[in-house]
Amino acid sequence: MSRYRIDRLFCTRSSGVYEQRQLSSLQSRFPHLNASIRDGYTLFDQSQLTEIVDPFPVSFSAFRRRVEKALDIPQPLPPVMDLPPALKIEARGEQLSRSAGYHNDTWFTGGEQAAQSHLERYFSSLLPSTYKQVRNELDGLENGTRFSPWLAQGSLSPRRIMQQLKQYEARQGANESTYWIFFELLWREYFQWYAHHHGVRLYHLKGIQGRSPLTSFYPQRFKSWCEGTTPWPLVNACMRQLKQAGWMSNRGRQVVASCLVNELALDWRYGAAWFEQELLDYDSASNWGNWQYLAGVGADPRGKRRFDIAKQTRQYDPDGRFIESWQGNEQTLALDHVDASDWPIPPRH
Repeated sequence: MSRYRIDRLFCTRSSGVYEQRQLSSLQSRFPHLNASIRDGYTLFDQSQLTEIVDPFPVSFSAFRRRVEKALDIPQPLPPVMDLPPALKIEARGEQLSRSAGYHNDTWFTGGEQAAQSHLERYFSSLLPSTYKQVRNELDGLENGTRFSPWLAQGSLSPRRIMQQLKQYEARQGANESTYWIFFELLWREYFQWYAHHHGVRLYHLKGIQGRSPLTSFYPQRFKSWCEGTTPWPLVNACMRQLKQAGWMSNRGRQVVASCLVNELALDWRYGAAWFEQELLDYDSASNWGNWQYLAGVGADPRGKRRFDIAKQTRQYDPDGRFIESWQGNEQTLALDHVDASDWPIPPRH
């Protein structure tokens, strides 16, 4: 910092525990550093929520009732028109290749320019007016907003999305589908402040409820789940989609998470960690908050959610096209090849 005479740091407020610790460490090491922290990663400013989150709402419904009509969403910041000259910094160590860590996908390109292009393209179409009818589809670029990767990396502000949504409703009219886009942004918002409030408990086995799930760890089961070789073709197709595209629909995420928690009886944190590794749109608060929710240790007042995989298959892939597209029927294995102690299970005759 001293070498390059850096005295101002501008950043958005992070809900991540490690990111908060890193910022605190920087401020301790460089007391002259003036940190300007903005709330551009969320719909609302922290100052707006002082009374709303004290005490913190125990459920999303309670949070939504408090904020939906009571708070105004701040306008997005205007575009930056000028930047200071770039610093000449000597790179040390081996540089990563451009493709390192990225999936071989065909629809997502990172960065603000791509984010703004996608935002404009989506709201220039009529897709927002039918969003709720197609949001549970397992595949298809037009069956979702697909904003989440750019939201996760900070290239797109939720406030910018709301600005465009309001303009769309003024042109085309508001309906249940356009409201649902806002509704799902509120879900994301809830988990951001949920993570702020609960801190490291976001990653605890017992979650925020202090409930101890009945679980064990079967290495073969977890491997089969990750590789998409379970006895359930729909789960396999979703997991292979995740591996190849770095993406999975919201419906797919719920199904495979339920499978890991309920059918395979595995520690939900392994599933959350796998999503963290594989998802293009990984966001710490949304990912771990949703996994807690489904595992019954988080914000869901109903407790653990269990999805009937056969019913989900009939409802969302009745003709088997999604399963066939992602080879969900290939290499389907029995549930266990070894028991919990890694002793091989003999074949049944």
